[in-house]
Amino acid sequence: MRKILFILASFFVISAQAGFDESFTGATLRFDYFRTGNYQTEIISVDELIEEGPWAGSRINLTDPFDYGKHKFEVCDAASGKVIYSYHHCSLFNEWQTTDEAKLTWRSFGETILFPYPRKPASVVFYSRDRQNRWNKLFEYVVDPASIFISREKKAIFPVIDVNTPAPVDKGLDIVFLPEGYTAAEMQKFKNDCERFAGYIKNSVAFSGFDGKINIRAVMAPSIDSGTDIPGQNLWKNTSLNSNFYTFGSERYLMTMDVKRVRNLAANAPCDQIVILVNTSKYGGGGIYNYYAVTTSDHSKSDYVFIHEFGHSFAALGDEYYNSEVAYVDYYDLTVEPWEPNLTTLVGFSSKWKDILRPDTPIPTPADTTYHYNTVGVFEGGGYTAKGVYRPFMDCTMKSIIFDAFCPVCRRSITRMLEYYTQ
Repeated sequence: MRKILFILASFFVISAQAGFDESFTGATLRFDYFRTGNYQTEIISVDELIEEGPWAGSRINLTDPFDYGKHKFEVCDAASGKVIYSYHHCSLFNEWQTTDEAKLTWRSFGETILFPYPRKPASVVFYSRDRQNRWNKLFEYVVDPASIFISREKKAIFPVIDVNTPAPVDKGLDIVFLPEGYTAAEMQKFKNDCERFAGYIKNSVAFSGFDGKINIRAVMAPSIDSGTDIPGQNLWKNTSLNSNFYTFGSERYLMTMDVKRVRNLAANAPCDQIVILVNTSKYGGGGIYNYYAVTTSDHSKSDYVFIHEFGHSFAALGDEYYNSEVAYVDYYDLTVEPWEPNLTTLVGFSSKWKDILRPDTPIPTPADTTYHYNTVGVFEGGGYTAKGVYRPFMDCTMKSIIFDAFCPVCRRSITRMLEYYTQ
């Protein structure tokens, strides 16, 4: 029986690889575009297409199985309409849509996506979720892979160092660390910081068992100034990625709008996930699913911030806290089930972690000593909302400032994502 299963698995891998080779060249195609709108409207417009290096993602898992995120795109063979690649993600734009400013004005955000370079003309179809979590088609663009207007220019060339690279590119999770606010004289500090933050992943229980499948590289791109912008203190720095605290008015929210520059630097290395290390001791960071994660380098809680934000950007985990100041207004519609795997409104709870509840666990679960800190349950409060949104555990790294204390539900989500990337 084992021999039969092995033969079937081998056949699947060979067939999947053949399917990849039939549809794609092995290079990477980058699609830069703008997402423009206000609190209830968004439109997509094209910026440019760029050919990058070898495809770093899986050549077996080509369509997204998770259905997470606020946005998705599908690459379809133009002749047959067959979906040959798909990817889900979130953006700063969709977060901005929930702020008060979005009700007053329109804004444009630069974004970028990657997919395997198609051999034949292909349609790239963009979708976004509405408030009821329904997918709506926004835009479609036909890519001619032979077009002379696909740029081959290398936008920003910098040296790359291997922090830890035990796996083949197409069978590993490839994480690239980007420096922000490290001067040329601080490049050794950046290297040391990368090794320290790589250790946070290696020593995390949630990532255990995958040590030999996680590659970490660092792009050695210095900034003119050290640090980052702090608008609330009228402090401005000339840095590689143009990051700043006070994103959307929240002091600790540290992000960059310059996604094009982020991708230009990340293009120096094989890349599934991007982590931006910001050279400051101030507390802050941010993480957006399949977008990027940001953390400061030298705060005493930077280990927690990094692993928490990477939980967002890598595993699509939602925030489980509900009593901290954020810029978002009515982020979740309580009449629909959130797409995040660790949050529920109980509208469609059977799709979440109901399968790992003990039969005698009440739903919702009371926050008393019977279930304190030792039971997977359905505890009210999460997703910036005290009522109507529920989390799976009394406490977790996605709720409190505790390094590497992911609850069983979050750990399962991380494991599933690791398996997806490393096949």
